Amino acid sequence: MARLHEQYQSTIRSELTKKFNYKNPMMVPKLEKIVLNMGLGDAINDRKVVEKAVEELSAIAGQKAVPTISKKSIAGFKLREDMAIGAKVTLRGTRMYEFLDRLVTIAMPRIRDFRGISPKSFDGRGNYSMGIKEHLIFPEIDYDKVDKMRGMDIVFVTTANTNEEAKELLSAFNMPFIKQN
Repeated sequence: MARLHEQYQSTIRSELTKKFNYKNPMMVPKLEKIVLNMGLGDAINDRKVVEKAVEELSAIAGQKAVPTISKKSIAGFKLREDMAIGAKVTLRGTRMYEFLDRLVTIAMPRIRDFRGISPKSFDGRGNYSMGIKEHLIFPEIDYDKVDKMRGMDIVFVTTANTNEEAKELLSAFNMPFIKQN
């Protein structure tokens, strides 16, 4: 079992129950899944970009990533229907907790001029989204083999009903939120 999953089972769950006065143990919010997404605008000109991105995202996640396919043609972007334009991977269970652990303890401290992440990126239903400008912060990526720095979106999907509950859950997992005045 992953370290953060054990921590959730042993301490985080009881802390959240006390703080929000849950009557039922099933009401306690938990992390459902983490979705990693890379949008690749330059994939329109070069198909190998998508293959490379899928390979790098698979290395970061520890699970096979899949290319995302366009649904519509957009002439202004030179985009055709059924064209590969990105890569994504959805993590659940043990891999999800292991990724979260690596993100918080290893990757985030490697971000240049890092002061914390914004607590304003919740969607109102307990899900949190954040963006990373360069994927090189992950130790799985070999700096010498990277042809171009790419950003990625990370979405944390929780079972929390409110932003406050979700923020408390992610803070318990040591997510470095910036303190609000």
